[in-house]
Amino acid sequence: MAEIETAEIETLDARQLSAQDARAIAELLVKVWPKLEKPVEVRERQMRELGQGYTGPDIQAPRSFVIRENGIVIAHAAFVTRTILVGSQELTIAGLTRVCTDPSKRGMGLGEKIVRPVLDLVDQGVFDFSYFQTTPQVVPFYERLAAVLTTNRVVNSLAVDPRAYPFWDELQMRYPADRPWPEGVIDLRGPGF
Repeated sequence: MAEIETAEIETLDARQLSAQDARAIAELLVKVWPKLEKPVEVRERQMRELGQGYTGPDIQAPRSFVIRENGIVIAHAAFVTRTILVGSQELTIAGLTRVCTDPSKRGMGLGEKIVRPVLDLVDQGVFDFSYFQTTPQVVPFYERLAAVLTTNRVVNSLAVDPRAYPFWDELQMRYPADRPWPEGVIDLRGPGF
């Protein structure tokens, strides 16, 4: 399939996400991950909650990036801002989340286009790293973007069971691969994203 060269990326501030945009993104999420326990209404609410409670600098405010075709969201990526603890070092990360492309539009370069704005924030020094969970099938995609797997144990010290694994996918990656990454346990200091 040919790349979509003219795909325009819209930036949406998660703190002010409109009901219409939350719904449009939720519809794509359900199309990509059709889980019975997460219908469109649940995904829409989760999108609206993504930016709630954020009080840090505007430049690090949680955002969604979308590409639309004929008014329909066909690609999406978001990030949450989190200061995590890795060993004894605090890192402010762009927690990459909800990355997806409409199944009928895969192979057109939309995945890279929609993830690149998050990685650019790291390159610009807005965040120390981008950190995220993924599946084995998607690892090669992120490796092409200069991300690398991490092997640190991951916990959430704020959870009821702080030792429980806070993500649902089995692998974690960080961007960029060429910066030193601390050793030790990663404390997300909040739920998985």
